[in-house]
Amino acid sequence: MIMAQERAFIKAQSQLETMIAWIRKGEPKEGRVDQVERRLFADLLQLGLTLLKGFIAQQGDGDEGETLEHQGRILQRLPKLHKRRYLSIFGELWIRRWVYGQREGQKMEALPLDARLGLPANDFSYVLEDWLQRLCVKESFAEAITSLQTLLGLSPSVRSAEEMNRRVAEHAESYRESPPAPPPAEEGNILVATADGKGVPMRRPLEERVRRGPRRGKGEKANKKQMAYVGAVYSIAPFVRAADDVVDELARRQAAPERPIPQHKLLWAEMTCVREGESCNGKASLFEEMSREVAARNSRKTKPVVCLMDGETGLWAKQRQWFPQAVGVLDLFHVLERLWDAAYCFHAEKSPQAAEFVEHRLRMILQGKVGYVIGEIRRRLRKRGLKPSVKKTLSATIRYYDHNRKHMRYDAYLAAGYPIGSGVAEGACRHLVKDRMEQTGMRWTVDGAQAMLHLRSIYLNKTWDHFHEYRIQKEQNALYGQIAA
Repeated sequence: MIMAQERAFIKAQSQLETMIAWIRKGEPKEGRVDQVERRLFADLLQLGLTLLKGFIAQQGDGDEGETLEHQGRILQRLPKLHKRRYLSIFGELWIRRWVYGQREGQKMEALPLDARLGLPANDFSYVLEDWLQRLCVKESFAEAITSLQTLLGLSPSVRSAEEMNRRVAEHAESYRESPPAPPPAEEGNILVATADGKGVPMRRPLEERVRRGPRRGKGEKANKKQMAYVGAVYSIAPFVRAADDVVDELARRQAAPERPIPQHKLLWAEMTCVREGESCNGKASLFEEMSREVAARNSRKTKPVVCLMDGETGLWAKQRQWFPQAVGVLDLFHVLERLWDAAYCFHAEKSPQAAEFVEHRLRMILQGKVGYVIGEIRRRLRKRGLKPSVKKTLSATIRYYDHNRKHMRYDAYLAAGYPIGSGVAEGACRHLVKDRMEQTGMRWTVDGAQAMLHLRSIYLNKTWDHFHEYRIQKEQNALYGQIAA
């Protein structure tokens, strides 16, 4: 191994001297600087591979003698060197080392060199997994592979990238229980939990695709979707306002300059799936995560908790189960959508009359006069001669307001400085789910979608580096125990 080490270092010295000589001779002076840059980077990758081989050779071949005591058992050194592939960011190399077990052909129970080097469980280096999965959480697997090939000249298969994504995501759930709560000095005085749902296009089962054939039937959708439930927990400072302030802000479509910013926002996304033979409900899993986060950040229970959502009945049921003491707030923008629907029953779209209709009733809702608005729309519904479509729209608006009335106490919310718009949840649905999961032609399995959502949420929470180190330590401990510590 000493000879291999010295050969590697001599080769690296030669490679470096060749690079210096190439620049010093002025051979590239006719080329553009970017062409020189590309040549140097390619040469540096080769130099890095040579040095990495030298480092590995420097660690020996794992020979600990003819026998090795391991976990209370005596193992035999197997009669021949075993080799394993290692794909680093510099390129591929093969590592030959002695391993220990009972006999050749059976399980290799102790791998001293693997433990000394901290080799991963599979062929891909931890750095390569880190870089490739950073690309995968932002773009398609195929595009990520193309980007990796452009940068490093490496081209693992799309299947390898997908399997890697799921393997890395296996540590996501345990990781989410490990980070400490944010420093209290950096937190706002109000804790907000918000949730929403977004459909993910799913891959149809093989037997269904065979039965359907290559063409869809009349009225049949191109794909089916399964709901991903997206949640966020953050803290925020109180922002006391009056109804007129909100109406003015909406009319100008511009946020107030003094509006506080959410602090330490954490995102999650959960899908209904089967784990260890049991069905796990996505909504329940999401609210369990949010409840744990809220408890960690409000251990003394001194902060008011606001649960801010749209009118989905299932979400409010989970709120009553997991946040029974929280202040429930119906997202104002969903309230506003219903008002515009009612306005267009009587006035032309985008007309001043429609805007006046909405502004007047929105102000009343913000002043706590929801009952007056419901009553006024109900009186209009009783008028004769209304089209069936108009009756349907007005009835839907009345039902929506009446059903969610207990979450529409906006006068009290504004006086307390609570947020009343769920832009964080809707933005998370778009950014976390739609921007990655609904790219052209994408179809997902439940397991694949959940793995991607776990990793993408970690990336968007800006905890990727910490997570990557966490999962390396978990894998190293599983592989090598105290040797890797």
